[in-house]
Amino acid sequence: MTYATDESTRQAVEKFRQFDVDTQLALLWFGYLDIKEELLPSGNDAAEVDTAEAVYNQIQALPKEQQLQAQRDIASCANTDISRAYTSLHSSGKLQLWLRLAQGIENNQIITVPSDYELPTETNDFVEGIEKLDLEQRIDFTRSVVLEMGAKQ
Repeated sequence: MTYATDESTRQAVEKFRQFDVDTQLALLWFGYLDIKEELLPSGNDAAEVDTAEAVYNQIQALPKEQQLQAQRDIASCANTDISRAYTSLHSSGKLQLWLRLAQGIENNQIITVPSDYELPTETNDFVEGIEKLDLEQRIDFTRSVVLEMGAKQ
């Protein structure tokens, strides 16, 4: 299932899926940095926010390298406890978790992207395409990619 509602967003989702897991995680992080000032507090129901927060807390409690592995497991659809917990979230909870992870990275509670990290050159065209999308399209793109992550049942 995808939330991409127009061809530009659908194409971005397809291109995103072609990148390796670490590049996908970096793109999610940099994408958060790009739109974080425009994100409004979510109107999600409290139960969904609490469930996403519980998964976040599980990841945060791990040693830094395991935090990264947990994110990789979710993104690569591995069959792990955290990835299965992620799969049980509704779409808004999945989006909420990635927002919390990005905030945790920003606050050094979650393993950070190395300061000297640069996206691979093959992502340049992709990033330029994302930058041309409006805010709603970027949110649709993000929701579409995170919805498909998590353990497959």
